[in-house]
Amino acid sequence: MMGRRVRTAPGRARWLVPLVLLVVWLGVGGTLGPYAGKLGEVATNDQAAFLPQSAESTKVIEAREAFDQSETLPAIVVWTAGGDRVTDAQQSAATRAVAELAGRPGIVGAPSPALRSDDGQALQAVVQLEPDLGDELSDVLGDVEERAASVPGATAQTAGPAASQADLSQAFAGIDGLLLGVALGAVLLILLLVYRSVLLPFLIIFQSVLALGLACAVVYALADRDVVRVDGQVQGILSILVIGAATDYALLLAARFREELAVRDDRFAAALAAVRRSFGAITASAATVALALLALLASDLTNNRALGPVGAIGIVCAVLSSLTFLPAALALLGRKAYWPSRPSRSDASTEGHRVWRRVAARVGARPRRTWVVTALGLAVLAAFSPSLSAKGVPLDEIFVNDAPSVSAQETLGEHFPGGSGNPAVIIADADRAAEVTAAARKTEGVAAAGAVSESGRPGGGEPLVVDGRVRIDATLSDAADSDAAKETIVRLRADVHAVSGADALVGGYTAQQYDTQQTAAQDRTLIVPVVLGIILLILVLLLRSLLVPVLLVATVALNFLATLGVSALVFQHLLGFSGTDASVPLYGFVFLVALGVDYNIFLMSRAREEALVHGNREGVLRGLTTTGGVITSAGVVLAATFAALTVIPLAFLVQIAFIVAFGVLLDTLVVRSLLVPALVLDIGPRAWWPSVLGRESAGAADGPKPSA
Repeated sequence: MMGRRVRTAPGRARWLVPLVLLVVWLGVGGTLGPYAGKLGEVATNDQAAFLPQSAESTKVIEAREAFDQSETLPAIVVWTAGGDRVTDAQQSAATRAVAELAGRPGIVGAPSPALRSDDGQALQAVVQLEPDLGDELSDVLGDVEERAASVPGATAQTAGPAASQADLSQAFAGIDGLLLGVALGAVLLILLLVYRSVLLPFLIIFQSVLALGLACAVVYALADRDVVRVDGQVQGILSILVIGAATDYALLLAARFREELAVRDDRFAAALAAVRRSFGAITASAATVALALLALLASDLTNNRALGPVGAIGIVCAVLSSLTFLPAALALLGRKAYWPSRPSRSDASTEGHRVWRRVAARVGARPRRTWVVTALGLAVLAAFSPSLSAKGVPLDEIFVNDAPSVSAQETLGEHFPGGSGNPAVIIADADRAAEVTAAARKTEGVAAAGAVSESGRPGGGEPLVVDGRVRIDATLSDAADSDAAKETIVRLRADVHAVSGADALVGGYTAQQYDTQQTAAQDRTLIVPVVLGIILLILVLLLRSLLVPVLLVATVALNFLATLGVSALVFQHLLGFSGTDASVPLYGFVFLVALGVDYNIFLMSRAREEALVHGNREGVLRGLTTTGGVITSAGVVLAATFAALTVIPLAFLVQIAFIVAFGVLLDTLVVRSLLVPALVLDIGPRAWWPSVLGRESAGAADGPKPSA
């Protein structure tokens, strides 16, 4: 390495190119940086917009629009009297209270009268709100709650879609500043502790923020033109993904620059060499993540398809800043970037990595025992993965903390049929309405069913007929988000589909949950093999081998299953989750496998480089030793970055955060450090076949084999 010369441009150009790159990126940051805080302006938290496009419940949404004189967002007010029966006076007062809301800003039509529950201990009334209130929703709901609270001797709560949407918006409130601040703070603290350098951590953080600003600006422009769709979850994941990936790539390049700087006096040549020698690993790593995310475009779930291009844009921006801004800054700063430490010649060899020299020595002494024991341990953890339920998260578990809409829905379910406020919606031909209604009423799990009249209420008169179709609302006996309710939907669909000539469709909240769950399962079956195929192809092209890429894909897949097994135990027994959102396993797979293979790419690309000079055995051990510190740091940083998602009090993001954070640490500390190098050592040079390394004789390349 010392004798190698790197061609450089004449003196002025050597300064000019880095300066121009810095000026360009500073211009990007100053112009586009504010978009990192504006992305929420084009985000939507309307979960109905993220349903499977081909599902029956989605078709019902389109069909029912003709029956709604105006689209509304219902808020369900429920009153209780502390376990006592509500009085007639309280019922009258409740009816008057909500009636006074008619005509107020944000209220559509006249609220329904307060209806008494069968047990006589509760009242409920439905207030229809405008669907696009945005930030004004909380104010309008506050007005509803204020009027409802005027009923003497009764406690009022607000449930229904309007209340849930308000709580969801509250959960994402301030996501731009809070999430970014926590993530950047965690990354900065780790970098300061690990590298004991003052300037380098801030430099890496700054280039990550520049990448995020560029990504948010691009996504904002596309979302504003309805090219991509963004919700709070996608917005949060984008921030974490860009910060984590940009930091990882920056750490790899900065470590390589330090090595080059230790053996040459020319900092510009060192920067150029660092880019050239890390370019393949960084771009291959970025390609695996970006293409794996783009594979989500094959999903039938709109939120999955939304995350695909948005996440890929973030990765492209991360790798762009890491390969342009950071090398330019390092070239201009030179050794000052690492102050108060100073690059030494040991940084360019295995001499300066004491901990990882010991790890490499242990792996090299007994490779077969190492990989067998490690693989068995991961397999034991993976055995628990089937116990992770992905049937959806019950309403009372959607929010990590206590949300008002959840407690209100629980109160509603205690006194009214479980599906109150969220009926199954049936659209059928008008001339078969009576038969379809009768079939619905006979279905096990249906408490009541009736055709919607011109007054907008089920069973309130002659059915409203639109284009020869009617709408029938069926109230379910069980809570709308329960497994029992979903089983009722299956039976209800079978019963109404059996009515000849009715052309009946069943939708509504529970049907949407069921269809989303089924579609998510289909997506996993389709997308998982696609992602594995993409990663395998990239590894084959990068490493010019067939067996090593297969081994790497197999190890990260085993790591994913082991992580799911641990997650199942933690979610059920420590965090109290009865299940996960239907998309959590797929998101976890895409992030963990695509990001996890990054560290194996960093390791094996360096091992191949060293093996071409020193042979397979020495090359693998040198690769493990020289990359051990930087890859471990990158893994810890990425895990901490994803852990920052827990500041958003939603079960979906908390579950994703745990799966990715734990899985990345397991991959970094066990799979990449022990399993992969031990496997390649045990197989020998044949692991690199058909490259030149694979055609070497084991004796010539490695010398005597160590004992297993």
